[in-house]
Amino acid sequence: MEKPLLIASDVDGTLLDPMERMSPRTAAVLRRATDAGIPVVLATGRPPRWIPSVAQAGGLTGYAVCANGAVLYDIGADEVVGVHGALEPMMLNDAVHELTKALPGAGFAAERVGRHALDPDVEHLVVEHGYHNPWGDGEGVPVSRAEIVGRPAVKLLVSHPDMTSDEMARAARAVLDESVDITFSASGGLIEIAAHGITKATGLAEVAERFGVPVERIIAFGDMPNDLEMLKWAGHGVAMANAHPDVLAIADEVTSPNSEDGVAQVLERWF
Repeated sequence: MEKPLLIASDVDGTLLDPMERMSPRTAAVLRRATDAGIPVVLATGRPPRWIPSVAQAGGLTGYAVCANGAVLYDIGADEVVGVHGALEPMMLNDAVHELTKALPGAGFAAERVGRHALDPDVEHLVVEHGYHNPWGDGEGVPVSRAEIVGRPAVKLLVSHPDMTSDEMARAARAVLDESVDITFSASGGLIEIAAHGITKATGLAEVAERFGVPVERIIAFGDMPNDLEMLKWAGHGVAMANAHPDVLAIADEVTSPNSEDGVAQVLERWF
């Protein structure tokens, strides 16, 4: 492709190495791109509160598309500037009801946002007993299942200790069909549910419109099924060598794995 006018990248498994660090090589090329006036947008399943540490490592102060497209976050201003397709309590209740039958033994959590990355007036992640966080960080406010579905959320999280994320996604789609969007960003028994039609691609389309950048001049990087729509939408979609097979199958290009600065290897063609 021609020199990109906007760079979009997933975070975990893509921009960060397997130890969840940004290498000096990757940070340097991101800084050269932003110094050249090219917006670098983080597009991730992460919530806004997990963005500042990544942004600081890469010198990024622009936008982040968070929660798989449901939230647009202004990093420099520390402000949530858009929330799209929040899951309302009725939809949450219906989804949890069906998933309880389809995935017996599953645990549930809900992601919520306020005006800022860390808003003292918001319980950002609420979890029920039995929800397993694959990152093992113990984050989340313990609540009842009724409280999880009782307020709007930008993302419903479902975990199962004895299933893979692929297996869970297939079972969930069989009962929820197209009433919601089901994806995942980790393979170890966790799926992420958003309002139907909300993806990283829809979030990035809003950013591209703000900058007046045509889609054919956008390059995007990713590794997991929650990146599929983004890579198909972008003018040039790049999969990491460590990507999920579904992502490898649709990519315009496959770069080196995140352990070998795959993002930097591509961007160094221009920056």
